[in-house]
Amino acid sequence: MNLILLGAPGAGKGTQAVKIAQKHGIPHISTGDIFRKNIKEQTPIGVVAKSYIDKGQLVPDEVTVEIVRLRLMEEDAQKGFLLDGFPRNIEQAKALDKFASVDTVINIDVRLDALCERICGRRVCGKCGKSFHITTMTSEFCDECGEKLIHRDDDQPETVNARLAVYAKSTQPLIDYYKEQGKLESVDGMKKIDEVFEEISKVLSK
Repeated sequence: MNLILLGAPGAGKGTQAVKIAQKHGIPHISTGDIFRKNIKEQTPIGVVAKSYIDKGQLVPDEVTVEIVRLRLMEEDAQKGFLLDGFPRNIEQAKALDKFASVDTVINIDVRLDALCERICGRRVCGKCGKSFHITTMTSEFCDECGEKLIHRDDDQPETVNARLAVYAKSTQPLIDYYKEQGKLESVDGMKKIDEVFEEISKVLSK
């Protein structure tokens, strides 16, 4: 089962990705996690990526595509995978088509006007990456690994509108791209977490 998870920043992709990966026994592959791992291990592709990040520049599509291609060659991804954060644009999607087949693309559909509150209230575990929200969290520490939760720089109010604008311009067209391929399934991301997961599970059981 080869899956892609789409959705605007704050739509709940990370939360649902963990649940999907656990249920179906496939790796949750986040481009952010791959970049951090390669940079930490100082792999050749990680060194290239870091050179752009250190300058405050976007990592070029060809570098991002290559880092994903190498990740999908690893043993744990041979029986399926869940891509989160990739592809981000049509160019990356077309490149992905050349080295991997995708079965289903799940779009978590959320009203953009509701996303700012979601994103700004998000807190993330700096160790395991689990997400929490200030409206429901009961502690400043992760309930999985005990690490202190952090408020990411890109979850600050002043950056949210810019991120949503980038999403609308670059990532939104992917919905049309995969719809034309007959692979797109949309679920209502405005529902509660467990209800969204139930909708996703129904889609994947077809």
